[in-house]
Amino acid sequence: MPRRIIVPGKVNKDATISLKGELFSALRKREPFPGEIITVQDASGKAFRGRIVELKDDQARVFIFEEMTGPAESPFDLLLFQALPEKERMELIIQKATELGVKGIVPFKSKHSISLEERQASQPKAHRWQQIALKAAKQCRRASMPDVLPYCSFEQALDLARPLESKIILWEKEGTRLASLIRDMPPPRSIAVMVGPEGGWAEEEIQQARQEGFCSAGLGGRVLRTETAAIAACAILQYEWDGL
Repeated sequence: MPRRIIVPGKVNKDATISLKGELFSALRKREPFPGEIITVQDASGKAFRGRIVELKDDQARVFIFEEMTGPAESPFDLLLFQALPEKERMELIIQKATELGVKGIVPFKSKHSISLEERQASQPKAHRWQQIALKAAKQCRRASMPDVLPYCSFEQALDLARPLESKIILWEKEGTRLASLIRDMPPPRSIAVMVGPEGGWAEEEIQQARQEGFCSAGLGGRVLRTETAAIAACAILQYEWDGL
């Protein structure tokens, strides 16, 4: 299913467009309702705001009323691989990472993190994760909604990251800072950033990640909470590579 609504050809302000086929499938993924304001793009990459004036079972009509001042999506695909945190922190990470333009979020079990089973026993909310991403995407006027992938093991997370062009794992013991590491790197087509749990990485996990092509990077002298590290890393990557 397409991730965003990209209208072939040129979109004009004060015009009404029809969304059918794949475009309508992309719209339905956002759980639309009549009167809702959405973001669409044209073939040149320009982003527009439009109001749904008609919504049927197989198509929709959208009145375009505003051209946005900049692109609604990043020029590269950023995937956040997040060791599952305790309490409400995963919900916060999903919300803020969505606002910062990630394409996907992969929750996983590391050696020192809580398991989904343990978390669900006290806070059964994993079923809400995709809905949190949807609400955040609508709030920040994104043209697409990130996917929250199924919870997996550390090894499975490494497998999912393998096809991506660049890969970075945050490690509090690494002296090279993230901003310095990427400053002279050209923007990749896709990048994985992997964030560990409150208890930190096991040494063997860092070695496994490096064997899979990950570069390790730190975020400075202060030890950050896992949710702060995830948000900071996404913001740094987007800022350095013109994704904000």
